[in-house]
Amino acid sequence: MADVFTKQKRSAVMSKIRGKDTKPEMIVRSYLHRSGFRFRLHKKGVPGRPDLWLPKYDASIFVNGCYWHRHRGCKYTYLPKQNREFWEKKFASNVVRDEENMANLKQKGVRVLVVWECQLNTQANCERTLPKISGWLTTKSRFREIPPSS
Repeated sequence: MADVFTKQKRSAVMSKIRGKDTKPEMIVRSYLHRSGFRFRLHKKGVPGRPDLWLPKYDASIFVNGCYWHRHRGCKYTYLPKQNREFWEKKFASNVVRDEENMANLKQKGVRVLVVWECQLNTQANCERTLPKISGWLTTKSRFREIPPSS
């Protein structure tokens, strides 16, 4: 099936996709702030510029979109039918960049948490996921990915 938009319109639509202050990120930020955690946003000088940087806990939190960061096994991680070669290359480079950033953070001794967008898409998922984030912050665990909701 052909794209319903012209190339120019599709480009305009795609340019509106935000990298900061996304709904999942705002959910995590709001929860952590209400819970008494203080953080910095998109801290320059920290590999990967994590969405949330908590210096008191020497921790960084990435709130990743399933589509853009290729959440394995997630139904939101699909491949567009148009311009397939471009998207495969784009997504592969995103994954490599994420892996490099995680490795750099771990090498510096920074704790890393990855929260996926699909884990915050319903109220029930939020109620399961958000307490796990604050629980992780108060432990000494180095790296964690919040396990998928069942």
